[in-house]
Amino acid sequence: MLNIPGPAMRFCDGINRRGFLKVGAFAFGATCFSLTDVYRAEAQQNAASSHKAVINIYLGGGPAHQDMWDIKTEAPVEIRGEFQPIQTNVNGIQIGEVFQRMARVMDKCVVIRSITGCADRHDAVQCLTGWPHDSLRPLGGRPSIGSVLSKVHGPADPSVPPFVGLAAPTQHRPWADAGQTGFLGTPHAPFRPEGPGMADMRLNGVSVDQLGDRRRLMQSFDALRRDIDINGTIQGLDAAQQRALGVLTSSRLLDALDISREPQAVRDRYGDGKPYQYQFDGAPTVNDQLLVARRLVEAGVRCVTLTFGRWDSHGQNFAFMRDHGGKLDQCLSALIEDLDMRGMLNDVTVVVWGEFGRTPRINGGAGRDHWAPVSCCLMAGGGMRTGQVIGATNRLGEIAAQRPVYSGEVIATVYRNLGINPDTVNINDPTGRPQHLASHPALPEVR
Repeated sequence: MLNIPGPAMRFCDGINRRGFLKVGAFAFGATCFSLTDVYRAEAQQNAASSHKAVINIYLGGGPAHQDMWDIKTEAPVEIRGEFQPIQTNVNGIQIGEVFQRMARVMDKCVVIRSITGCADRHDAVQCLTGWPHDSLRPLGGRPSIGSVLSKVHGPADPSVPPFVGLAAPTQHRPWADAGQTGFLGTPHAPFRPEGPGMADMRLNGVSVDQLGDRRRLMQSFDALRRDIDINGTIQGLDAAQQRALGVLTSSRLLDALDISREPQAVRDRYGDGKPYQYQFDGAPTVNDQLLVARRLVEAGVRCVTLTFGRWDSHGQNFAFMRDHGGKLDQCLSALIEDLDMRGMLNDVTVVVWGEFGRTPRINGGAGRDHWAPVSCCLMAGGGMRTGQVIGATNRLGEIAAQRPVYSGEVIATVYRNLGINPDTVNINDPTGRPQHLASHPALPEVR
């Protein structure tokens, strides 16, 4: 909490100074962590660079690659399934029939059909970090993209967190992972609007008018006895508090989270993903969170993560895909078009993927089971050379037959799009040893 030791002083509105200072502790990850601590850590970083951003959309549960971007027209029906390919607006690129809207924006996308090296685990670790699950685990693990951006670039706007996780709570908790901080620690965790931090953002009933002039209030803390501070600690503390109060008294973040400020026509284009079906222990189909993500990026957030749907289709795979795929088709195409119309697409990288693929052969319950050997990914924007397909699977969709792509290559490409050279930029771990940001180089095909 934002808390200063010293005698309690009551203001005329009945709020004591100590209570006032406790207002605004954000919920970062699973830990209640104060803005003061965040800003103290960020004060050690260089000034923020130009505002580029990433929206990482995690399809928790693992979507069926051969029913999305890699329809296997030459496979037998027990492998090919129910869907037919449709032509996109890029000559030679076909995708599944569920994605009618995405077919119209394929010139702005990169389809990767040969993601390999996936672990057969139901979590987002590789999609958020690009590293194997056990990498640097004794030191806390590898940090996610958002945490790295928080460390390297800091906030683009002092009143907006650099990293926001929109993932709604799920019964299978790993599907709600917004991104681990790894060895970077709690100061670089995502802000979670779904958590108790949202209540703190609303000041717990304390109005902005009651906060008054921030400079005057900070100067009123005479009991801190700055005259006995001989090492500058108090001055540093004041600076961190002022930044925390800057967030609390700014409407920028709260406004970004409020999609009612968008015209109804824009909200209708994205949809709301309701009714939620096939959710079970996973995430809902949160179409409107993609609109929130765009608004957050506009407000200055560098990394937004969210989990869309629950794709673990051991049964009823094709019903799953018609529901989840159709809703994703609507909101994802709307996001890409929206970013493009607003002149943001070259600066914002959109990544859409899950933890692994699904079995080529359809099981007795009309479902597809886990398939780690190959998966898929769709990327858009980020200044990349789009309108292309990278890699291919064999005739049955079993393995990467051409150009295997590792998750680390996707993550390295995101860093490069964000202005961070993954080949030269390192971050020191707690032992002082420099660590690479990605396990593989960025994709040369999209330069």
